[in-house]
Amino acid sequence: MDEVATVHDDHRFPCGTCGADMRYAPGTRRLICDHCGATEPLDTAGAMPPREQDFARAIATGLHADGAETEEIRVSHCPNCGATVEFHATLHASECPYCATPVVADTGGHRQIKPHGLLPFALDEKTAHAAMSDWLGQLWFAPNGLRAYARKGRRLSGVYVPYWTFDADTQSGYRGERGDDYYVTKTIRRNGENVQVRQRKTRWRSKSGRVSRFFDDVLILASHALPRKYTEGLEPWDLSALEPYLPDYLAGFRSEAYAVRLDEGYAGAREYMDRVIRRDVKFDIGGDRQRIHDIDTKVRDVTYKHILLPVWMAAYKYRGRTYRFVVNGRTGRVQGERPFSAWKIAFAVLLGVIVAAGVGYAIALNEQGAFTSAY
Repeated sequence: MDEVATVHDDHRFPCGTCGADMRYAPGTRRLICDHCGATEPLDTAGAMPPREQDFARAIATGLHADGAETEEIRVSHCPNCGATVEFHATLHASECPYCATPVVADTGGHRQIKPHGLLPFALDEKTAHAAMSDWLGQLWFAPNGLRAYARKGRRLSGVYVPYWTFDADTQSGYRGERGDDYYVTKTIRRNGENVQVRQRKTRWRSKSGRVSRFFDDVLILASHALPRKYTEGLEPWDLSALEPYLPDYLAGFRSEAYAVRLDEGYAGAREYMDRVIRRDVKFDIGGDRQRIHDIDTKVRDVTYKHILLPVWMAAYKYRGRTYRFVVNGRTGRVQGERPFSAWKIAFAVLLGVIVAAGVGYAIALNEQGAFTSAY
């Protein structure tokens, strides 16, 4: 089961006016108190912009020692989906934002690499909820009860989801073959007659060469809590707008510890890089067809960042089943499970049969009338 992180005490910001907890106001650089309405600017003193980190050094040292690169966090996990769950120091029970399962805080600790940067929430909960409702409204086959429940349901949970980014300079030598198509005319026997047809043939010749590419911010999800198709559906992310990691941005939100280790994240990045390099090689070979026999890639200057990206989440339990929806906290793009209403599907099928029968009847009447007029 995946380990999960909770929010630290230093992610809580008491209001200077009334003492209640303040939260980060999406789309601003301010903290706001929902109790008395007071606001305060974010404390950006000493904030360092996100910087690339040496991957080889991180792997060699393991970053297990106490230091500026790591932090000790409280950990817990969802017993149902293994998702990360946020807890304040005074909070001992909550609900998983991924599947709505009750979760109790653990008392253990876990050391991990600190985030180097994040994208702050730009959309507030009300705007994200409206985007989700609009998305559900476009799903005609979704049960009406679920759509109504989602519109009137509980608030969405704002979660900072962990990612790795990787940069790398690559040089690849390859061996392969280039295929150029040409056509010949051939006479064949068809239905008792000689017929000329064109046949495609391919002329192959050996080809070798080198391609190079610099990869910038290859994005790898560092969580197992959500299906990859959901998180990939939230892309693209405006990574050029990454902000320095400040606890202030986490005030009022949850943050998830990475479940995918740095080396595992790099393995995923290399798979992506290899696919792109293979595409580059095919383009370099040229021709109509390509055969690749070997690619030898040298990777240099690998760097990484641990970043947090903002996602609004909802987990609705409807008729014994949990439906999950996610909203990009920057763009409002929505992804999630697509529920289907059996009676709506049956009605659509029946309606289709009725329409088809009506069209067929109209065509038959038209043909009968034409036959009658002919005589």
